[in-house]
Amino acid sequence: MFSRWPLTFRGTGAALLAAACLVLAQRFALAELVYLAVLLVLLVAGSIATLYLVRRSERVTRSFDPAVVSVGDEVAVRLRIEIRSPLPAAQGRWHDALPDGVHGEANGVFPETSSGVRAKGRDTELAYTATAARRGIRNIGPLSVVATDPFGLARRRHTIGRALPLTVTPALVELGPLADQSGDLGGGMHSATDQLGQGSDNLVPRHYVPGDSMRRIHWRASAHRDELMVRQEEQETTPEAVVVLDRTAAHWAPDAARSAGADAAFEAAVSACLSAAALLAREGYTVAVIDGDGAALSDEVAGGDAAGIERLAVDLATVKARRDGSLAGPRSLFASDPTGPLVIVAGAIDDADAAALAPLVHHTSLPLLLAAAPAEGALRHAAERGWRAAEIGDGVDLAAAWNVAVDRGNLGARRVDA
Repeated sequence: MFSRWPLTFRGTGAALLAAACLVLAQRFALAELVYLAVLLVLLVAGSIATLYLVRRSERVTRSFDPAVVSVGDEVAVRLRIEIRSPLPAAQGRWHDALPDGVHGEANGVFPETSSGVRAKGRDTELAYTATAARRGIRNIGPLSVVATDPFGLARRRHTIGRALPLTVTPALVELGPLADQSGDLGGGMHSATDQLGQGSDNLVPRHYVPGDSMRRIHWRASAHRDELMVRQEEQETTPEAVVVLDRTAAHWAPDAARSAGADAAFEAAVSACLSAAALLAREGYTVAVIDGDGAALSDEVAGGDAAGIERLAVDLATVKARRDGSLAGPRSLFASDPTGPLVIVAGAIDDADAAALAPLVHHTSLPLLLAAAPAEGALRHAAERGWRAAEIGDGVDLAAAWNVAVDRGNLGARRVDA
């Protein structure tokens, strides 16, 4: 914090010297000391007046590079200050206010500024680097400047401009592929087929039925099978995957519902949610990200859509736990319709939650359950019901935990510390 005292060390010394001169002038009857004291007082008063009474205009423009930053990454903050004043100002100090969750050395020497009487003055550029430590919308600024007069006797602390919000997204962890072995799920771009009976692309033979056009007969297949076969269109579609983030407040610490970035376990879950969605999109899936009640947390991300993952990261920057949240959504959404991989990122679940999620195993091609601080035995019971489960949370290596969950031999009771 800058001192509120309006005088610098030099100015304080000048004021004390003026007081001493007045005392000595009265004691020894020296008129010269009175003149010196008056001169010092006028000089200090004039210095204060140049800072507090002279009108000056100031404006600051702040920018971030990158404009959106992930937890753990650095952001370059640049400030351009436009100062217009009829009097020059000596060298001072500056400090940019950083919120909780952003760390850095946001202070330094403010250069001297020229007079604006004969010229339009000079713009000043400042820069520093900060590290984003917590997810959320973090306000950077305002800028505080301590300006001094040309003689360096007086100083004035004032604030320039307003704070600018910086979006801090969850940490994106590079996860391993869904499978490393042939025959397993995952490991590249996927496709599924819908049989339509007509068309000209990706043709495959099927049995002839009355009403089929003779022009559709597949003569080679008919000769091979000794019966009439017709061409059938095979249409490629993109498979779907779903990532569920448990926002049930009862499964998290109270801070998870108060503000983004406040609860370490919930932050690990949000990071896991984003990381899993990014992997599934790279694997070629169209990914839907929802909460435990089935509400969409962002737009669907198409397979291979890097921009969609960036949008998802921004949407997850402010997500919090909900006091009325639950894990009932997946059970109702997937009770009948099958889906591709289903990743549930949960909090402090217990055996009852594991039992309630058990029916979903039969409606997904790959059931994955990641839980932060689960009750003892909950993941083991979930694994016995068909889930590929692992524990995540503060201090856990997410990439290693993901590999544990994807492993076919996983028993759902392992924790991998970072």
